[in-house]
Amino acid sequence: MNIISTIVPIFIIIFLGLFAKQRGFFTPDFISQANRLVYYIAIPAMIFGAISKAALNTQMNLSVIMITLAAVLIITAVAWGTTRVLTLPRSSKGSFIQCSFHGNLGYIGLAVAFYYLGDSGFVKAAIIAGFVMILQNILAVIALQYHNGNETNRPGLLDTLKKTMVNPVILSALAGIVFSFFNVSMPVIIDRALDILKGMALPMALLIIGASLSFEKFKPRFLNVLIATFLKLILAPAIGIVLFKWFSILPEDYLPGLIILASPTATLTYIMAKEIGGDPDFAVAAISICTIFSSVTYGVWLSLG
Repeated sequence: MNIISTIVPIFIIIFLGLFAKQRGFFTPDFISQANRLVYYIAIPAMIFGAISKAALNTQMNLSVIMITLAAVLIITAVAWGTTRVLTLPRSSKGSFIQCSFHGNLGYIGLAVAFYYLGDSGFVKAAIIAGFVMILQNILAVIALQYHNGNETNRPGLLDTLKKTMVNPVILSALAGIVFSFFNVSMPVIIDRALDILKGMALPMALLIIGASLSFEKFKPRFLNVLIATFLKLILAPAIGIVLFKWFSILPEDYLPGLIILASPTATLTYIMAKEIGGDPDFAVAAISICTIFSSVTYGVWLSLG
């Protein structure tokens, strides 16, 4: 019952965002500005506030972090190999690979962790997400650059790594770790301000996800998008859960990592496809279908976990 009461409300808000866009409540300009507000202020404030109060000696599990990263690497290799047998344009291969491993951690993965696991589980998931985000961005650049025939105006790996390290989610997680490690007390005024922002972060993020969904690009790419969705939502968490159990990690310890691995394709895959020469239309289709299907697969993985 806890799984249903967690997943269903999350996707009700997502579909409400889609409905609001269709009815004209959310204009493209509003969605863009609201996304910046959530991405640069609300979500980082929530992550920093939670981690800075955490007891890292009990909530930072290096084994779970390493296994989660290993699962991301494995699914990337599987996706890369899969492109060898699929009929895809070269630029679409890069987007196919990226959509198969690059998860929506900040908006959906952390929302599921917060509502299903509570504050303690959210902290664990946020710490794991910081490491996974770094790896995802590096792998995405490698996949997209390798399959991009245009050598001009492509961002280099080092430049992208620098941009990744100033990602607001990663910076807020690192700052929270520092505050927690040195046991720095937060002034009451700042603490209450963070609580106000925390209340806005996840609801607004879910509405934005819903408002960003589009299914127009799906039909011409039906089979390949479904394969990428299968790799992201089924195979990636399956690899993770096998590895967690293989190394005798307890469910209460690995569930935050499993939630991160089971997250649907990130909206960032569209932006990176446009910047580095991938297939933006494939990314839009994968984001939309993967997000919808995750409403079912999340329930399955949480029940198995």
